[in-house]
Parts: sequence; C-alpha cells; structure tokens
Amino acid sequence: MEEKRGLKNRGYSHADVDERRTAVEKFTGTSLENISKYCFDSEKASKNIENMIGATQIPLGFAGPVIINGDNAKGEFIIPLATTEGALTASVSRGMSVINDGGGARVRVFQDGMTRAPVFRTNGLDHCAEIMDWIGKNTELLSSVVSTTTNHGKLTSAEPFPAGRNLYIRFTYETGDAMGMNMATIATEAVCKEIENHTGAIMVSVSGNMCSDKKPSAINMIRGRGKTVIAEAVIPKDVVEKRLHASTESIVETNIRKNLIGSSMSVTLGANAHAANMVAAIYIATGQDPAQVVSGSMTTTMCENVDGDLYIAIRMPSVEVGTVGGGTRLPSQAEALAMIGCLGDEKAKKLAEIVAVTVLAGELSTLSAQAAGHLGKAHQELGR
Repeated sequence: MEEKRGLKNRGYSHADVDERRTAVEKFTGTSLENISKYCFDSEKASKNIENMIGATQIPLGFAGPVIINGDNAKGEFIIPLATTEGALTASVSRGMSVINDGGGARVRVFQDGMTRAPVFRTNGLDHCAEIMDWIGKNTELLSSVVSTTTNHGKLTSAEPFPAGRNLYIRFTYETGDAMGMNMATIATEAVCKEIENHTGAIMVSVSGNMCSDKKPSAINMIRGRGKTVIAEAVIPKDVVEKRLHASTESIVETNIRKNLIGSSMSVTLGANAHAANMVAAIYIATGQDPAQVVSGSMTTTMCENVDGDLYIAIRMPSVEVGTVGGGTRLPSQAEALAMIGCLGDEKAKKLAEIVAVTVLAGELSTLSAQAAGHLGKAHQELGR
C-alpha cells in the first residue's frame, strides 16, 4: 500500500496523501470522502503523524466565560472543548457560571517537572550503591550533558530506586513551555551513556516505567509529573441552593460517599466524578497528547461545608501540557490555544491552571447534579 518509503522523514504533499488514501479505499472497500476533507498543510502535519490519509473532525464548542484568579491565568476565559459527549460542555458551563457567582476560581501550580526513569542492569547491591554514589557526586557533570541536548531543558533531580540487580533513576527536568516528554527522553539517553561509561552499569531501557508515562501510577499521584495544580472555589450557600438546586450538605456528602469512599473501595488512583472528561476535551482542542488524559484522571476532588458555604477544590498531580511543539503546531489547535491566550512561550503554566479550573467546574456541576438526583434527567432533556 505504501510505496513511497522515501517520504518517511521528509513530509509529503496532498498528492501523496490522496494516493495513500486511494490505496486504503481499494484495500478496505470503503469510501473515505469525509476523511479526505481537511484544511491544514499535509507536509507540516507529517511531523505529527505517519501514513496520513486525511483527518478526523471532532465537534468543538466552548464553556464559560469563567473568572480565574491564578498566578498565571488571570481574568475571564472562554474555554475550547472538543468532544462527542453531549451535555458535557453544558455541564462545564453551568459549573463555571456558578463559580463566577462565588467570585471566580483560585488556582496555583505547585510543582513543575517532567520525568524519565531508565532502568539499569547492575552486578548486584554493591554495584547499585556505587552507581548511586557516583551519580550523587556528579550531578554537575550530568547537568552539563543535558545542556548539550537542549536549549530549554534543565536537570533538576536524579532519584535512585535500587531493586536487586535493577537500578531505576527517576530524572526530573524543567522543560520550559514544551510538554517535554521527547526532550526528557533525549536528554536521559545522553545522561545514561555517561553513567554507563563511568560505572559499568548497562541501560536496559530509557523508560523503566517509574517515570511513569501514560499509565496511572502512585508515584505520579504522590510526587507529581508535569505540573501539579490545585484549584479552589467557594460557592455561597444561597447560590448553591438557587443555582445548583442542592444543599451544601448534600454535595459534601455525595463527594465523601462517591468520590472518597467509593474510589477507595474500588482502589482507583484519584478520587473524582469525571475529571478525565474535561481533560480529554481541552487536550484534544488544544493539541495536547491525548494519552496524557490518564494522568489527568488521577484528580482528587474535595468538598467542605464552611459556615454553610460550599468549598470545593481539586488536586491534579500530573497535568502534562505544552504550548509549543507537538500538536500545538496544527492550525485549529493553535487557534484554540490563542482563544485562551496560551499559544507560544511562557504560557504552559497558564494553560495548566486553565485546565484545572475547567476540571473544577465540571466536578462541581456533576456532583451537584448527582446530589440533586438530576444527572439522568439532564442527559435526557438534552437528548443525549
């Protein structure tokens, strides 16, 4: 089917895409008329995909506006959401409107660092200890090696985890406004060669799964990966009752029994109503790696009754986003980022704060609907 092997790393034209799609149509006996329609430059898109035959379109809507009082995101924002799940955008918009009635959301990035954790084969425990000692004494050397691979990345820590003849080193990097996974991988490979040369350790894999990338993991829940973000809001009692048709007590109880106890009973990583819904919608809209939704799903939602008012907060330990590179280069995704002022340099923390507030709004709305017994009704009324 694919005869133009030489195009692998050079991009390709619309003609190449058309030829490839025609071959797929013949092979599968399927007309791909709608897949053939797209508005971006296929040669530029070749940086994001191989064997391109067209594009899949997902409906794009918006939620908000929402008032955000963040360290990086300040003001009113309309949030782009790409989803095929009816009622999701309406629900998030409702949550945002209620948050506005309470004066807006407060949000802050508490930690920022992308990780990569290679696994080495060693000769045993003594060898592990020798390697760990060498790494501890040569952090400046390893940092200089990292600087040869990137102008933006910086090594901030190297944490060892020995296990028999295995030695895992969890490297953490500052990655600027890139999500940073590729940057961290390239830098780690260079660092590992240096470790091998000086210690005799053998790198088995640049990823030993203690990173932990694109998998739910306790280490990311506790230590964080990407950006650790916390968002909060206080909803006055009268707003809860008039706008959400519930009580502060019922929402707090729902959160405890559903999110905290229920999640504990099922041993989920995270304790939330549906954080992945909002994460997926904004990630797809803005050109993030959709696989990182798994990390966004490890959100913990907290509710308290504070003198009758509803205090609601979420902790997202692993918001892995970027505002340069990757899918952010595609035109539709770039426009969505521009909508929220997050396109380009010095914007990644701002985007992470906006993601967290969007999740907060969705959690508020869904918990309220469940506390009031309206979740099924809302879907039914919206014809979903």
